[in-house]
Amino acid sequence: MKRINLIFVLLVLMFSVSAGSEATQGIMIRKVVIDAGHGGDDPGAVGKKSREKDITLSVALKIGNYIKTAFPDIEVIYTRKTDVFVELYKRAKIANDNKADLFISIHCNASKSPDPSGTESWVMGLNKTQANLEVAKKENASVLYENDYKTQYDGFDPNSPEANIIFSLFQNAYLSQSLDFSSFVQKQLSGKAGRENRGVKQAGFLVLYKTTMPAALIEIGFISNTQEEAFLMSDNGQNIIASAIYRAFKEYKAQVEDITNIPEKEIAADSIFQQVTAKDTTRTKIKQDTVAITPDNKIKEVFFRVQFTSSSKKKPVNLPEYKDLEDVRFYFQNGIYKYTCGNFSTLKDAVNYQHTVQNKGFKDAFVVAFLNEERITPAEAVKYLGN
Repeated sequence: MKRINLIFVLLVLMFSVSAGSEATQGIMIRKVVIDAGHGGDDPGAVGKKSREKDITLSVALKIGNYIKTAFPDIEVIYTRKTDVFVELYKRAKIANDNKADLFISIHCNASKSPDPSGTESWVMGLNKTQANLEVAKKENASVLYENDYKTQYDGFDPNSPEANIIFSLFQNAYLSQSLDFSSFVQKQLSGKAGRENRGVKQAGFLVLYKTTMPAALIEIGFISNTQEEAFLMSDNGQNIIASAIYRAFKEYKAQVEDITNIPEKEIAADSIFQQVTAKDTTRTKIKQDTVAITPDNKIKEVFFRVQFTSSSKKKPVNLPEYKDLEDVRFYFQNGIYKYTCGNFSTLKDAVNYQHTVQNKGFKDAFVVAFLNEERITPAEAVKYLGN
């Protein structure tokens, strides 16, 4: 019975969050919450000479200082500034209560082998591999330090694969933005910072669970690797990591404030024909369910598509590996060619097709939205269409 209830909650949430939640605070990035992983009685991963909780706190404070110095108008909020334990659900609550525009959680990785190294960024999503599941279980184990954690997390068991998979689907509404920010982070960490790039991945992290804004968990290196541990312990190494994440934030801020510079008040699509004048009959030929009228009385078309891959080089849309996908097209953004398939007037139809595309082998496919062929967030598209 408990399993059925969890699945029911999941199905309801997949659509209600996407359609009912507000988008990122919109227009401007004003508040950022920075979370230093672990703390207090929870040391996190332990290296030969270091503890995860100490490194994450130092790096988190440095990131915040970079942001506040460059953008005095942005409010930086920390989930902790000292060596204290903060329950995972409270970290998300801090972000939600402050109506933050972005949540950044800093962590260190560890392995049984001393060889792995590099950085990786995580967003809420399916645990596509056993390795992803193990990383999520490791970070989620912090709940064992909390009192009555099963009540706070709806019966969640950190050792249950089923529970981790269910929790991994909760932040669907902000997946696109979270992936964008994480991509910027990995680019900066592997670029000027010179760290090995382990990519952007998805898994069910409790610290990201219930955050109502774009969010990412960044594993800044392996403290189980002797050389990387020394780098992460050093003040210079921490500055390099923090400045790279700051530059990623700066890139993300520029992108969001460019593509979301849209008036907050929209007229719902169901009133379109009341707004069209008799002299402008050509407008009535546009499908009603894909258009919105803005305060300047201009009709704008809104569509949802499924982004399934991206490339630094332009590729033909008729590649053999794309033959089973519908209406393949691309758009160019931030120096990257991004490829989409499908073209839908509702978010629900796009989400359904997203699952089809994932089943065809494009496991990282996600829903994106366009306003007059300019990319916007799915949540903004839903608001524009009034559905």
